[in-house]
Amino acid sequence: MNFIFQYIITQVTKNKIKSRRRAIPENPFDKEFKDTKVEFSHLVKDSALILLGIVSANIGLTGFLLPNAFIDGGVTGISLILTEITTIPLSYLLVAINIPFIIMGYSTIGKQFAIRSFIAILFLALSVHLVEIPIVTDDKLLIAVFGGFFLGLGIGLAIRGGAVIDGTEVLAIFVSKKTSLTIGDVILVFNILIFGAAAYTFSIEIALYAMLTYLSASKTVDFVVSGIEEYVGVTIISDYSEDIRLAIIEKMGRGCTIYKGKRGFGKKGDTLQETDIIYTLITRLELAKLQTEIDKIDKSAFLVMHSIKDAKGGMIKKRPLK
Repeated sequence: MNFIFQYIITQVTKNKIKSRRRAIPENPFDKEFKDTKVEFSHLVKDSALILLGIVSANIGLTGFLLPNAFIDGGVTGISLILTEITTIPLSYLLVAINIPFIIMGYSTIGKQFAIRSFIAILFLALSVHLVEIPIVTDDKLLIAVFGGFFLGLGIGLAIRGGAVIDGTEVLAIFVSKKTSLTIGDVILVFNILIFGAAAYTFSIEIALYAMLTYLSASKTVDFVVSGIEEYVGVTIISDYSEDIRLAIIEKMGRGCTIYKGKRGFGKKGDTLQETDIIYTLITRLELAKLQTEIDKIDKSAFLVMHSIKDAKGGMIKKRPLK
């Protein structure tokens, strides 16, 4: 009996201590320190991505495009064209032409984005002006493909770091908010004008190579920003929702969310059948495996799939460089 009494006293004391701990408010200085630590770690990671982007873009510009009088799309393409026409150094033009777009970014996206972008463009201009990179090749096809690749890699890494080194995207966002045009439409029209100017100023051949350079750069940007493992959101409606839920968790190793719904097929006055709707997030590479697991359970299950640009938290697979 004494043992039981002591055990009860001990448990009551522990519960009181726990309740007192919960009642004590969190120290604001500890929270501020934690927030500062998180912000600093993100700043270091973003700065590293932007720095790598600047190095890669410099290789594409000074090692491939600039020495061979090749151009690209976007603001960088305008800078390359003006360099060939006026002999003004590319480093000056990169800063001067991007300034209006940085101002747009300040009003459209935010102050932090504009500051990061200005610093990134300034460092890119300095690297182009000061760092000498030997010419890698004089083959036009290799120049167009790999010049665009390194430039696109640099732009993509900078975007992952929360900045831009080419203001075309900022212009597209700004114009799309003011007009009915989409961001893709604005970028397309903008680059058509640049390639048309290149064909008029230089030659059609150079304009065609510029298009190839732009395609290489844009595909590389898409790859770096979205990654090969693009996320796919999958909505599943099935009579065997519980079995599918367990398969997603146990065999796929992914999380899911279940919400209540009703089947909409029915005549007026009919009682609609309630059903559980499963929503999960996987990478595109895992999509075939998910479909296989669902077919094992219910081949007639209704699936809706759509692409997701990015996701964070929960039981999802982390992307590289994120």
